[in-house]
Amino acid sequence: MTQGTMVHTLHTDILEAIERALREDIGTGDATSESIIPADAQMHGQIVAKQAGVVAGLDVASTVCAAVDMQIRCRPRITEGAVVEPGTVVALFDGPARGLLTAERTILNFMGRMSGIATLTNQFVQAVAGTQAVILDTRKTAPGLRMLDKLAVTRGGGQNHRIGLYDMMLIKDNHIDFAGSITQAVHNARAAHRGLEIEVEARTIEDVVEALSLHVQRILLDNMSLDMMRHAVILTAGRAKLEASGNVTLQTVRSIAETGVDYISSGALTHSAPVFDLSLKFTRN
Repeated sequence: MTQGTMVHTLHTDILEAIERALREDIGTGDATSESIIPADAQMHGQIVAKQAGVVAGLDVASTVCAAVDMQIRCRPRITEGAVVEPGTVVALFDGPARGLLTAERTILNFMGRMSGIATLTNQFVQAVAGTQAVILDTRKTAPGLRMLDKLAVTRGGGQNHRIGLYDMMLIKDNHIDFAGSITQAVHNARAAHRGLEIEVEARTIEDVVEALSLHVQRILLDNMSLDMMRHAVILTAGRAKLEASGNVTLQTVRSIAETGVDYISSGALTHSAPVFDLSLKFTRN
């Protein structure tokens, strides 16, 4: 499979995910289309949104098309991350009929997942509008699709937490319990990896005080009550960024944001977002 002009704009992990998706779907060939559709047949197509929400993955769709057949043209009709209503035409396609039919399911699978994540993220973002809280994702992503999932979060207006275990140090309860204390865990972390940002999970207000004494950059308030979060904000007084996490929902996120925390992270953005309903309709030339 060859790659088209938009391929270079996507992260390598995303390009590899596209290649894997096409290999698992196409295998030795699209038996149905190759049997029924003449090799020289041309076709038009359009993706239509069947629900309201945020559309994401137009560049992924274009890359899928180019990987299947360089003659396929994908023409977005909206900007990436746009809010749409049911019936909105999202993109137009022209090109070899066999290639379009072969690419159809992979396009919809990627765009449906990404748009679902972007739509749910945007709902969280809108719920905290007017506060200082930033909505973050987590590492609760589909295996092998992390960069796609996290890209979709940003296109819904959220921000990415750490990408993996390598780009930031998050000292959680198991690390603290093993080390014996927050202080010892932070000491060990700094000794091994100087320069990486350190975030410490705090389960109590006493944990917050201890973490502040160590001058860490960020403190994770794990499953704290609203009163505890407000207390932590007052104690911290801007000396560290505070992140609230644990059972965050659309119903509770506004109250959490109003405590004054800097970040609110939710695994639901990527592990519980419903697939966005899109259809790809074709007509013969």
